[in-house]
Amino acid sequence: METVKSSALTPEEAKQLHYEALVIDYNPPATTGLLFTDAMKEALHEWASFGMTRVEANERLSAMAVREVQTSPDARAAYLAVLEQAGVTIANATYGAMPPRLEDVFEKAVARVAEARAFIDAFDGELVLVTSDSDIRRVHQEGKRGIIINFQDTLPFGSELDRIELFYNMGLRVVQLTYNLRNLVGDGCTEIHGSGLTYFGREVVARLNGLNMVVDVSHCSPQVGWDSLEVSTAPIMVTHSCSATLSYHDRGKDDDLARAVAHKGGFFGVVVIPGFLQTSFEATLDDFADHVEHLVGVMGIDHVGISTDKAGPGGGTSSLIEYPESMPQTRPGTFNWSGFRPKEHRNTEPYHMVGYDDIRDWPNLTMKLAERGFDEEELRKLLGLNYARVSKEIVG
Repeated sequence: METVKSSALTPEEAKQLHYEALVIDYNPPATTGLLFTDAMKEALHEWASFGMTRVEANERLSAMAVREVQTSPDARAAYLAVLEQAGVTIANATYGAMPPRLEDVFEKAVARVAEARAFIDAFDGELVLVTSDSDIRRVHQEGKRGIIINFQDTLPFGSELDRIELFYNMGLRVVQLTYNLRNLVGDGCTEIHGSGLTYFGREVVARLNGLNMVVDVSHCSPQVGWDSLEVSTAPIMVTHSCSATLSYHDRGKDDDLARAVAHKGGFFGVVVIPGFLQTSFEATLDDFADHVEHLVGVMGIDHVGISTDKAGPGGGTSSLIEYPESMPQTRPGTFNWSGFRPKEHRNTEPYHMVGYDDIRDWPNLTMKLAERGFDEEELRKLLGLNYARVSKEIVG
């Protein structure tokens, strides 16, 4: 690793820069997961007493969050205050991922996107659906907040390629080809074998290219990443991952793939999931900065960004919702469709991140990178300009 540069900005200067800059973060629970009102807390404890699981409760909370912001000025103010404290301009948020049952995936994805649209509409222009570069620029210039709708799996498309256009018309712009396990498109990064794109997967990439949608390989097997680079006519993204060279993890990417993504003009966002960044129970902001520095060295300053993938405390992609300890994640005997194996993939307690307890600690990341010697121009690129530039080339 290169010698650490001297700090280019004071902590105060870096913090001020953070709140002035365009900050784009990949953060799955960007609507429901950032709101936890008294009414939601009361309902959650009642559902826990009925024996409901966290997965089941989360679906109800998603719908309840929409009603809260539609009817309560206090709820809207509380939500915007979280984003303001975080200094996040635009959240690239997930609304299509694996539900408990494969049979429900299309219906659930439609419901989640509809809820996201309703949530955004409730803010009467203060929260904007971002579908183009002009939206990104307008949100930043006008001091508003934005949401980019993404899918972390292609399962909602099923075997129907026309569904890609259906979801595009609903606002979808970023599509991760697989989650951790195998689907019709290819293998995920925690699947047993790790094969590449299927023939159907190649057709999916072609459709995404044709609609100017982002091809994301964050959770994909390495071979799906390489195949996507070969097949895609546009740059691809690793929206949220880490360097497998610094700390091996199935969710990480090696230097060769990262370099190839950059060579084709793509983007790589670095997460703050503690067990991804290193192997001990406790990660630090320096561990995060190590991954950023390493990837900048591999890919160049113009192709790296910050995509926390984390809104709350704990070892995984948690939110601000505080589930009762007695509430189980799923029903006993239910197959774990997430594909994460806790001991192997280090994404549960007791793994934790010092200096980043939840999304409101986002400015700490900027200050740490400034401490490492990144100057104002470099920081602005890492915070949002790199993502915006690559997205403009792909999406327009």
